[in-house]
Amino acid sequence: MTTSATDLAVRGAENVVPSRLDDLLRADAETLRRLYVGARTPAVADLTGDLRGRMLALVAIPSWLFFWASLLARTRFFPWLGKSFFADGPGAARGTGINRVFTDRIRWFKFDTFIAPSRAGDFGAFQLDYDNPGNPFFIRAIKDEVRELKPGLFLGQAYFKTKKREILMLYFGLEKTA
Repeated sequence: MTTSATDLAVRGAENVVPSRLDDLLRADAETLRRLYVGARTPAVADLTGDLRGRMLALVAIPSWLFFWASLLARTRFFPWLGKSFFADGPGAARGTGINRVFTDRIRWFKFDTFIAPSRAGDFGAFQLDYDNPGNPFFIRAIKDEVRELKPGLFLGQAYFKTKKREILMLYFGLEKTA
């Protein structure tokens, strides 16, 4: 049985874990925040392979400004398909990854991965750091972090780093596929 976003909002996200990635599509930013805080910090090895991704909610940008993008993000036609992760070795504390767009063969924007303190609270998170020489300057300012809702289902936050602060821009989800 799947858990709808309405169930999450009504019953309280801290006690309800969605069954799959698509269950998160209608959750609002506050519900996603509560789920994120209540999730666990995954190990680097937990996020290996090709994970399916979905953009879930815009936070820092007014929703009316990107209304159509938000609707498109909830469909299978959205160009971002997910992320691919690679641990540096068995039991590694670090790894790398890259985004998959349009098709599984097009891969853009490499990132480094590691566990570090979260920007969202007093807990750890799986960090994705895009500050790599091959990435454009505006991508290098992105700092993502991910927590595990249940085995194989992850919730992420995307931050944009300015000179003065890091701004939460959006929530995204990742799911391991069979």
